[in-house]
Amino acid sequence: MEDQKSKELRTCRCLNPHPEKVTCDLFTKAGFFDARDLLQVKYEMVRKIEVEKKPIRQAARQFGFSRPSAYKALYSFQKNGVTGLLRTKPGPRRAHKLNDRVIKFIEAQKSKSPSLTLSELVGRIENELGVIVHRRSIQRVMNCEKKRGV
Repeated sequence: MEDQKSKELRTCRCLNPHPEKVTCDLFTKAGFFDARDLLQVKYEMVRKIEVEKKPIRQAARQFGFSRPSAYKALYSFQKNGVTGLLRTKPGPRRAHKLNDRVIKFIEAQKSKSPSLTLSELVGRIENELGVIVHRRSIQRVMNCEKKRGV
């Protein structure tokens, strides 16, 4: 059963998924610091690095993060302050730029010029539709179309 604080932390995307990995003394002793509070854990890790001049590797390990995650938190804090430590919602999970209009354009271009390269197609999409897409995104869409038999 989840307590009220955990529910609130989860709601605001601040629930630490691995509080058991936090080994810093501040969090292992009962009291003010709570290893479940991801924002508090990240802030204290950044403080250790910036104020106490602890090596990133050591601070990351104490607070249950990888070195790249510690660098990311440090950079985000330096750039945006405490709000930079908040988890952001994940980005799009699908090809949001490749809507029906763009897909129809791709199909039309490929039917007119079957030898058209992906790079040329990217340029045409940008010039004609004003949409910047990666050639790999186009490739994925074209592969899906082939699999569906379209």
